[in-house]
Amino acid sequence: MSEVVLYDYWRSSASYRVRIALNMLGIDHRTVPVNLLEGAHRKPDYLALNPQGLVPTLVIDGQVLTQSLAIIEYLAELRPESGLLPAGIADRQKVRALAYAVAMDIHPICNMHVAAHLTTMTEKADAREEWMKHFIGAGLGKLEAMIGEYAGEFSYGDRPTLADLCLIPQVYNARRWGVDLTDFKRIVAIDARCAELPAFQAAHPDRVAEASSPVRTISG
Repeated sequence: MSEVVLYDYWRSSASYRVRIALNMLGIDHRTVPVNLLEGAHRKPDYLALNPQGLVPTLVIDGQVLTQSLAIIEYLAELRPESGLLPAGIADRQKVRALAYAVAMDIHPICNMHVAAHLTTMTEKADAREEWMKHFIGAGLGKLEAMIGEYAGEFSYGDRPTLADLCLIPQVYNARRWGVDLTDFKRIVAIDARCAELPAFQAAHPDRVAEASSPVRTISG
């Protein structure tokens, strides 16, 4: 396999998901940080790679892959033994439903550019924090009910799947914004189990932020 390169922002939920997947599959890769706060994702060199100007972007097998869920599904098909997606079609649907509840319902309205636009529409000092708490808390409440329909140590079954790769970064965001997780007992328990796994530990934003400087950085 040729060099695998991940264009990443340390605090991005979408990037966090892909980091976990790469770690779980044991795929060695080089990281190129893309500094979103400095607008690096809007620079011509990055837009040439990813026209959406989003992270992550993964270069693997001579291909440029974008959109975190599409990337993870590619990796899951590349290594089906990983269990990121179950073998059964009905099981895969259920895992995808849990993952999409985070990636398509919670994440988009709590993304950085959405929250930044919100602050231009109001002079209320705590508008951004209230927005995050409301939508993350409401979304996780619904997800808690969905997960509660299934048994197992993780979101669906007894091994991490795509659903957990989406859940854990969202729990990180919830804690960052001060969301009360008291009522989300299954989610908190799953988060604790994942925190014991090396693939999740190494992908954590605090670990990534503390990592030594990479060979190349895209910045503003």
